[in-house]
Amino acid sequence: MFKLMFALTAVASLDAQVSEKAKKLHNDAFVFDGHVHVVNRQFYHGGDIGERYSDGQFDLPRAKEGGIDAMLFSIFVTEDYYPQRLESKQVFRLMDLALTQLEKNRDKIELVLKASDIARINRAGKIAAVLDLEGGFDLDGDLGILRDLYRLGLRSAQLPAHNWANNFADSCCSPAKWHGLNERGRAVVKEMNRLGMLINVSHGSDETIAQTVELSSVPVVATHHGMRFYNDIPRNMPDDLMKKIAAKGGVIGFQIGNEFHNRKVFDWRTEHAGKPFWDTSEIAQRGKTFTIDEIDKRVAPQFPMVGIAAPEDIKLTPEGWIAVIERAISIVGEDHVSLGSDFDGGPTPPRGMRDIRDLPMLTEAMLRRGWTEARIKKFLGGNLLRVFEQVAK
Repeated sequence: MFKLMFALTAVASLDAQVSEKAKKLHNDAFVFDGHVHVVNRQFYHGGDIGERYSDGQFDLPRAKEGGIDAMLFSIFVTEDYYPQRLESKQVFRLMDLALTQLEKNRDKIELVLKASDIARINRAGKIAAVLDLEGGFDLDGDLGILRDLYRLGLRSAQLPAHNWANNFADSCCSPAKWHGLNERGRAVVKEMNRLGMLINVSHGSDETIAQTVELSSVPVVATHHGMRFYNDIPRNMPDDLMKKIAAKGGVIGFQIGNEFHNRKVFDWRTEHAGKPFWDTSEIAQRGKTFTIDEIDKRVAPQFPMVGIAAPEDIKLTPEGWIAVIERAISIVGEDHVSLGSDFDGGPTPPRGMRDIRDLPMLTEAMLRRGWTEARIKKFLGGNLLRVFEQVAK
């Protein structure tokens, strides 16, 4: 009974932080989260995305409470599968589960195949799911595999293999192999343009991002990023690259975690982990060939990925996090910023926020900081929708 009363009190306390005006605005707005990890949890541990979980940061009931109308439904292939060249098999395994989970929950969520599907799905009272890949679809950039994934419903993908360089595009967080894109990488960009796939440059090196923006015939997105101005790490973006993306009509999505924008939390996490959050060098140094079942067992404990128990007093408040976005707006304008939470991908959210159901707290923070309703609606989903409509006609 005590635990139940404590839980209800906590919910009531958080709910009280969001005004009726903010709740209404958030519910009326089109909310399009540019990066949410979805089925990795179910892949390794079973279950259903339609279930409410007591841990992690995402499930469909909580997404509905958070006002989500659409999301890049991200599947994540970790670096563990790369040394044995099992990355493509893992993508297809995850795609199979994603499609199965979407079918099981077809009364709540539906797959998007073209941009016009989103409005239709929302009119039916359901969340629109744009299948997105984080990590390598094939380390060699095999265009046949890319096309097969498109046929299955994939509409967005990263160029680099997460924090590893692949054989066509450099990553932010590993030694450069190509100084951006090589010939195969340029072919991948052109094929994604032809297919109408959203190109996600998050996790790309500075050179990869710059060259992709210049080459692509349509705008590109950085779905879950941060600014190097606040935390000078390779995973974040310098101002000049933000300007390049915006100049071509693209959008920079901002990750909800403190680690990207708050040096105190980044340093606290690095000190306690003994390495930066992107460091996967241990995988390359294992020196043993594992079966795919053995890899699954090694990877499973990582999911669901949530943030760290950093001291509350060093975390950004929701208003402090919104101040980060305000600086981005001063650099690129309000038409080129968006939400890319990365929930269940490991972020430590702003103080008081638990998971995806607490997104209205950001709307409250924007109102408190004097944002217009038009700007709020652009950030929550309008900007990302504009780019997706342009790319996935």
